Amino acid sequence: MRNNFILKLMLIVFGFIYLEGCAPSIPVKMERTIAPDRLIKRIEANRRKIKNLTASGTISVKTSELDTKSSFQVEIKKPDSIRVEFYGPFGIDLAHALLTQNNFTFYDIINNTVYSGKQRPGVMKEILKVDISYDDLMDLVSGAVNLTDKLRSEPDSFETRDELMKLMYIDSVNNITNSYFIQFDKLEVRQALRTNSKGKNLIDTKFSNFRMIDEIPVPSEIVYDDQANSQKIKVEYKKIEINNEIGKLKLDIPSDAKIIVW
Repeated sequence: MRNNFILKLMLIVFGFIYLEGCAPSIPVKMERTIAPDRLIKRIEANRRKIKNLTASGTISVKTSELDTKSSFQVEIKKPDSIRVEFYGPFGIDLAHALLTQNNFTFYDIINNTVYSGKQRPGVMKEILKVDISYDDLMDLVSGAVNLTDKLRSEPDSFETRDELMKLMYIDSVNNITNSYFIQFDKLEVRQALRTNSKGKNLIDTKFSNFRMIDEIPVPSEIVYDDQANSQKIKVEYKKIEINNEIGKLKLDIPSDAKIIVW
């Protein structure tokens, strides 16, 4: 009796194995999704994990008055300061800039002239030839989108397609809509789009070529297209480091440099 029982049990087991092997292979797609409010919190948490950044690559600036491209290196200490060095052909030093929330210093190496003064509207356009605020520049060169003001609000609408979620926030006071396109499985903000009440693009910022650094997705290509002001910035990083120790950012100014206070 015992032997019969073991034989029957073995037949049942082998029968299941046989049926499993003969069954057609059916791909199973794991359905992954995340609530919009939780997604925003996780992305904003990643942005805040980056305390400082050092990167090098190329930057292109195109406006109605300028169309140029140069190599550059940037150092960022959040939220205090940004130090940028611009280089021409053959690595020739062109200019160095130190920008803070309150002040700026721009050293024109070719003409050995220093421009310095207080941060105010229009200063960035004079220095970098692009009309952009200090905070927006900080986020741009660090490849981030500041979502602090979205942490306590729900999107007015959202939709999910494959692994991309689109969240829309309507600002009825300023008659604008901010839309964010996020690959939620990787916590990558692929696009931040601002439109007016008629649906016309005002500022379209795209992020691509992400690298995972210390478990934080960091884009190595950023395109800032300010269509409302006919200006465009493209940043392409070849090297990026985050959260390495950085001392106080400063500029080395020769004693014979001409200083102009704005």
